[in-house]
Formats: sequence, C-alpha cells, structure tokens
Amino acid sequence: MTESAAEGTTRCGHVALIGAPNAGKSTLLNRLVGSKLAIVTPKVQTTRSRMLGIVIDGSAQIIFVDTPGIFAPKRRLDRAMIRAAWAGAEDAEIIVVLVDATHGLDDDTARIIDGLRAANRRAVLALNKIDKVKRADLLPLAQALDREGVFDRVFMVSALTGDGVEDLKVYVANALPRGPWLYPEDEITDAPLRLLAAEATREQIFRQLHQELPYAVTVETEKWEDRPDGSVRIDQVIHVIREGQKAIVLGQGGRQIKSIGAAARVELEKMFDRRVHLFLQVRVTENWTEDRERYAAMRLDFDD
Repeated sequence: MTESAAEGTTRCGHVALIGAPNAGKSTLLNRLVGSKLAIVTPKVQTTRSRMLGIVIDGSAQIIFVDTPGIFAPKRRLDRAMIRAAWAGAEDAEIIVVLVDATHGLDDDTARIIDGLRAANRRAVLALNKIDKVKRADLLPLAQALDREGVFDRVFMVSALTGDGVEDLKVYVANALPRGPWLYPEDEITDAPLRLLAAEATREQIFRQLHQELPYAVTVETEKWEDRPDGSVRIDQVIHVIREGQKAIVLGQGGRQIKSIGAAARVELEKMFDRRVHLFLQVRVTENWTEDRERYAAMRLDFDD
C-alpha cells in the first residue's frame, strides 16, 4: 500500500459503465485497465455479465464495472443481463453512461436516461466513438443529451484510440469518496481465471461465426490443471442448443473448432503469460438458457 494510503487520504469506489449494446463499454474498460479483460466483438450483446476492472490513479483505486448493454429484453437471458447492468449501476458511487456518437439519442439510450430519472440518479456522459463522427456534429449531440438533465459532466472520448479517456479517468478518480482501497494494488479484476478463459473462447466464436449462432452459445471451463513446467491445461465445453449448431461450431472435418481453439489459445497465452494447452468439445445442452447453473457460471441472477 502507498504512503498516502497509510495516511488515510486514499479514494476508492465503483464506477459503473452502462450504455446501449455495442456502445463501447468493454473497449473502454480494456483501455482504462491497460489490459484485455472484457471480450470485444462487432456484434451487439457480447457482454453477458458484470466484469470489474481495477485501476490505480494516484491515491485513488477506481473499480470500473463493465456491464451488459441495456435494451428491450425478450428472453430470460436478456432479462438477466439487464438486471446485471442496472445492479452494477445501483451499487456504484459514479455512473458513466456511454453513448455511441454514431447512433446518437436512440431508443436504448432514451431507455437508460428514463431509468436514471426513475432511480433519481445522476451520471457522467461519455460520448464515445468520436473518431467516427464529424466534429461539427458532436457539439449539437452533446448539447441535446445534456438537456436531458441527468448528466453532471460531458466527456467526448474514443475508447478505440484513447482520445479523451485520460480526462475521464482523472475526473472519476477525484470524484470518488475518501476511503481505503478494497483490492490489492496489483489486482486488476475480480473475475476468476476460469471465467476469463471461457470468455476468450466465446469471443472467438463470436468473431469467427457470423450466423445468429453465437447468441445460442455459452462456454464453460470444466477443468484447469497447472502443470509442473509452468504451462496450464484448460478443458472447456461449448454448449449449444441444437445438433445443427454443433455441426456449425465443429465445421467440416473439425476445421472450425480447430480455428476457434487456435485463436483462443493465442489470446489466453497473452492474457496469462504462460503456455496454454486448450482442449475444446461441443455439447448439445438444449435448455442451457433455462439452466440455473449456467447463469451462476456467468455470474447472472437466474430468477426473474
């Protein structure tokens, strides 16, 4: 712990990152932490559960909470994801609402603003993806969002390039309440290694399969074996709902699952800084989206 921590001058608190699907929350979390924690794909609804990213800024420990996108739910899994997002906001000292500048004030963002009003919560606005929008269009959009009356500050950022991100981080660090740090100085997340490993594989499924299949898929790390040579063996199961989906994941002659495994292995070796032996199997689990155990593995609340 630092000298300032011993003197009781540290700050600490949770900062929830909320927004519509694909607003860039996971990209921003990874940028703030300086390490890849949350999976990032071009597809919406990639993030399914809350992920903590722990950042030290001076004497402040900022616990960023990456949350699932907030949208109009249709299924149990959708509802569980949205509950996780609002729970992350409810428990946080500061809420940062990410808005995709290329989409503006869309229905999902309006839904979030209405939710903040209903909960009588204030927030910080981070207008994201400014690298993709003409500067002349940004100010009117920022002003329109500011007129909604729920934002204390407005930041224009690009989570992808890092533009404006440092200003946002400094602001929330100084706005956190005084108090002791909640995590060791060298810890960057509370996520179990098994979950991080499963998410790395799920990311490759999202990236490599372009059908609607990814939304019917979950990945479970069944075994984790640390080996004497410093490497690790990871056994994972990819759960799908139907036999036809299993065939898609496997691919002709098993080529697709080999490609998924090879790409996931590269990411895992970067993440864990050690050699990884990854073994994948695909299992048809017809009702996994109605299975309480699967929700627990994703750190989601099963009950409606």
